[in-house]
Amino acid sequence: MKRRKFINTVSALSGIMLVPPAFAGEEPAMAADTPVSEPQEVHPGIWKFTFGTPERLTPQSTRLIPPDTTAIQHLPNVNSCPLTVTSDINERGVIISMPLKEGEYLYGLGLQFQSFQQRGLKKKLRVNADPVIDSGDSHAPVPFFVSTAGYGVAAKPDNAKEGTAGWNGLNNGDRYGLGDDSAVLIEVPVAKGVDVYIFGGPSLLNAVQRYNLFSGGGVVPPRWGLGFWYRVESNLTQEEVKGMGNYFRHSKIPCDVLGLEPHWQTHAYSCSYVWSNNFPNPAQMLSDLKEAHFRVNLWEHAFVHPSAPFHDALIPYSGDYLVWDGLVPDFLQKEARNIFGAFHKKEHVDIGVSGYKADECDNSDFTRNWSFPELSRFPSGADGEQMHSLFGLRYQDTLLSAFNQKGVPTYGLVRSSGALAAPYPFVLYSDLYNHRTFIHAVAQSGFTGLLWTPEVRDANSNEDLIRRLQSVIFSPIAMVNAWYLKNAPWKQIEREANNKGQFAEGWQQLEAQCRAIIELRMQLIPYLHAAFVKYKKEGIPPFRALVMDYPNDEAVRDISDQFLVGDNMLVAPVVEGEKSRKIYLPEGDWFHYWSHQQYSGKKEYDIEVPLEEIPVFVRSGTILPLAKATLHTADPESYQLTALVFGNDVQPATLYGSDEGLNPTLVKFELAWDAASKKGSIKRSGVVKGGMVQYSVVEWKVIG
Repeated sequence: MKRRKFINTVSALSGIMLVPPAFAGEEPAMAADTPVSEPQEVHPGIWKFTFGTPERLTPQSTRLIPPDTTAIQHLPNVNSCPLTVTSDINERGVIISMPLKEGEYLYGLGLQFQSFQQRGLKKKLRVNADPVIDSGDSHAPVPFFVSTAGYGVAAKPDNAKEGTAGWNGLNNGDRYGLGDDSAVLIEVPVAKGVDVYIFGGPSLLNAVQRYNLFSGGGVVPPRWGLGFWYRVESNLTQEEVKGMGNYFRHSKIPCDVLGLEPHWQTHAYSCSYVWSNNFPNPAQMLSDLKEAHFRVNLWEHAFVHPSAPFHDALIPYSGDYLVWDGLVPDFLQKEARNIFGAFHKKEHVDIGVSGYKADECDNSDFTRNWSFPELSRFPSGADGEQMHSLFGLRYQDTLLSAFNQKGVPTYGLVRSSGALAAPYPFVLYSDLYNHRTFIHAVAQSGFTGLLWTPEVRDANSNEDLIRRLQSVIFSPIAMVNAWYLKNAPWKQIEREANNKGQFAEGWQQLEAQCRAIIELRMQLIPYLHAAFVKYKKEGIPPFRALVMDYPNDEAVRDISDQFLVGDNMLVAPVVEGEKSRKIYLPEGDWFHYWSHQQYSGKKEYDIEVPLEEIPVFVRSGTILPLAKATLHTADPESYQLTALVFGNDVQPATLYGSDEGLNPTLVKFELAWDAASKKGSIKRSGVVKGGMVQYSVVEWKVIG
């Protein structure tokens, strides 16, 4: 297959709207002349309509992680399909129609940066690295939405194409057309068939759970993955990386993961995956860092440079266009995944690498003109448009296989994902950098089985650095990405001065402020880990918008700058320049984490936001377990807890101890409070294996 460099292209499909497919039918699709007009229940509370003739390549047909059928059965019963779906198929494609009732709100469609509530909008769900307008373009478009009426819809053409769902509502003078009955219209040009999956509730959150469990259940990161991450300057040598680790330990700043950026390789754009001369003995470096309780994460992308040792073996299993002179692996083929994954296991994972940052696996041929074009072809039979829809997901499969074969867990970063992503231990990030947008994305991502980090890079001021760091510690990965700074940003935020070793006056005060923020993250790890276990077992996102838990509260339906962390904590991040901000508290009583002041719910408050505080509220009746803030998560003292008891009618809190295996054994610890005796207790359920540290409570504190 002759390969061509991709420099620029104009798509012949300009103006055509396509909906990305994600679910091929679990049963053989019926022919076009025998359309399915009645829904088939494929799992409890999940129905499928099939219209037309499915094609072969979809994320469902290429998925490697099956649904969690056992967990789905434990969700609330839904006796009948909650939605009617109709279609019209002609020579130009398919239109799907679903009714909308008065007052229904819609959410989802993947990582949508600009919009939150989707009714009345029209979105073109297309993989794009630069989603700067509200078109539907996204690092992770997911054609799944949920309704406040208590159901979810995954509507897919069966040709794995990318593109748009048209969300048309009758506008009777108001923004969303909520005052009238209307319909969702999904336009699918070119396709000859569509599968539409309906996920029953009865609540909006139940529908999200059902979708996540259908995807395979949520992920539980290894405990070290929930610690603090720091990505070092790209040109650092082996000894300088170790020196950065020493800095964190000597400065008493917690850190679990060090990330290496592009120049750890001999060639980065495209990638060789071979250690550069800056790392003459990477195995020894990894061993030394592990002894100091650091994990190492490597930056890379999937475009394979001719100097990569497995380049020639991959040629028969790659697409017909080059990107940055590198092969584009056909990750839909097992052979390509095996070749790529085997090298990563042998040269990286086997010597101690703990994860990857999978960059550039989205698509920029619409904007900055890199990646492979829509018209390219792959040996699996996929075209470029199909491959863009699937590339990020199958790349995650490929990297994950290296750790599965080694028998160790991983947790990492990825620039593109899509449907059925909930089980994957990869967190999305972006080269875009608007702080408000990043906060919005934490709430938005939870609707569709995605995880998102508002990583810290640039800072306009000390205040901006603090506010961004406060936001990131309440996200799936708490990370500073200092890829262009030789010294920590709190020493000097100006790039040129930082790299010359010219530190800001009084930088030690800023360092102390940042240390305190990172220590709060370390205190929250038991609580966060338990929330992720619930994600795995029940499909409940650990970070989610308020409307998921309060769909009937009109006041929360447009709120995306606040979100829930776990079941009992509400976080409202602050951006640079704000001295106060409005915060809405849903029903119930809430306690301000810092002042311990009690607030009544279903009200909006104007809260002062001093620089040292990010607004955090804890639900009354909660036991909040705070760990000792150790320098890394492997310290046994990090299992020593201070249990804060908030308010009355206190409910037990469940934590989980675990080993560090690929499928970790979970040991349950239940914290309970007896109001009569004013005493707390901790009870263990399960067998503790050798080396597993047990939780203990060293102090109980009653708040309010």
